[in-house]
Amino acid sequence: MKRFWLVLFSLGLVIAFSASALAVDVKFSGTYYAAGMYLDKTTFVKDGYFATLPDFQNPTHSDGSPSTAFFYQRLRLQTDFIVSPSLKMVTRFDVMERSWGAKRSDPDGPNDFQSAQSRHDNENIAFDLAYVEYTSPIGLFAVGYMDDGPWGTVFGDTSVPQGGILWAAQARGWTVALQAFKLAENSYTINQPSSVTDNDTDKYEAVIMHEWKGGQAGVLGVYYREASGRPQSFMGADVGFTGNVFILEPYAIVEIGPAKIQAEVNYAWGKVKADDVNDFTRGQDIKVDNLAAWIDATVNMNQFYFGGSFAYVAGQDWSNYNSNGKMKKVTGGLLTGGMDWDPTLLLFNNQRHYWVGPLYGNNVTSTYMNYISQQYNLNDTGMYNAWFFQGRAGMKPIDQLNIMASVSYAKADDSTLMGAPDAVDDEYGTEIDLIGTYKITNNLSYMVGMGYLFTGDYFKGFDDSSEVNDNFILINKLTLTF
Repeated sequence: MKRFWLVLFSLGLVIAFSASALAVDVKFSGTYYAAGMYLDKTTFVKDGYFATLPDFQNPTHSDGSPSTAFFYQRLRLQTDFIVSPSLKMVTRFDVMERSWGAKRSDPDGPNDFQSAQSRHDNENIAFDLAYVEYTSPIGLFAVGYMDDGPWGTVFGDTSVPQGGILWAAQARGWTVALQAFKLAENSYTINQPSSVTDNDTDKYEAVIMHEWKGGQAGVLGVYYREASGRPQSFMGADVGFTGNVFILEPYAIVEIGPAKIQAEVNYAWGKVKADDVNDFTRGQDIKVDNLAAWIDATVNMNQFYFGGSFAYVAGQDWSNYNSNGKMKKVTGGLLTGGMDWDPTLLLFNNQRHYWVGPLYGNNVTSTYMNYISQQYNLNDTGMYNAWFFQGRAGMKPIDQLNIMASVSYAKADDSTLMGAPDAVDDEYGTEIDLIGTYKITNNLSYMVGMGYLFTGDYFKGFDDSSEVNDNFILINKLTLTF
């Protein structure tokens, strides 16, 4: 009899566990791309001027501007474990994000600036997202590693996985949300012995947004605290600092007939406070005053469309120092055009930057000079220090084919250079791009693009006698979504 009850009890457990397992629904989605890139020159410097580049650029070739051509790929897979209609676990990982046959990254290298893991991890398998999402009677809660950065328009967005907590609620077209993210943690852990506490980088956000038929608008408020550089000492004095920065990011998207208009303004202010403002090594506290703005319009006329963009991202004025030779104001660097926004194929393109790196001009000039972003734990390679103007037009001769041409012009907001004389000019150059995309099936598309940059004299640096090259890029990309 005992055996009978034991068998019956065991069968009950099997059924119970089976029922629990069957209650979890698993949903897969993702993207895969394979692409090829040809870049005619890897610097803007003409032969004979490469020697004037600073040592930190580590030149490995004699003529300064060889071409490069390679293939690269990435598989991104998201898995949603749906426990109930109101509860799910979301994970996402990237697989084999690497150049075909190329040298792999250093296993002990730094984190990938677009990932929660290192670049070496992404070249194999790297988990970026893992969070719980619960829809409760009082709103949606999410806890774990999730995307931080997407907001409003694509301008200014840098989607980076960060550990954090989110609460959001919606009613009658209105959305409110609160978020907190940990960007850097320096407290004592098993992997990081430390004698300090709370020397972290944190970000707190509040959102209000309204959607209506034909448009949406909202504002994001951010408080950013940077204390990962404390404490530091120099000759026995405290020289660390704490950054307290506030950011407002209002946006609007409106559709009026065939026209779609988007605009966003981002403004940052606050103070970088020195640990010891009286110490001769520090001078005074640093004021933060940073502005970025974007407006974009597209008119869709069925088979034809046209539009344009204007963007402004403030640059750092490296001449803004007090009598002690210490910086007085952060005028640029905390805000950028964002790594999700690629307005051109060559000059301001984060994919090109990710796979090739910055393109150097003469002296200390390059397509990426945002040292402020690196110092404040942001590492954002989006457009910086620029006035940007673009006109574009396109056609869709058939439903599957989209052809677009654009002309873009950019100049530096500030032509001062860090630790060097001013650049001889503020012009980045004019770029012409032609992009064609063919939709093979509903899930598979193929893109071919070409960009040509008429390089401006900003990349001469402070040497007017130097010469710079024009440059062009070719890219093709096969993308599968599922």
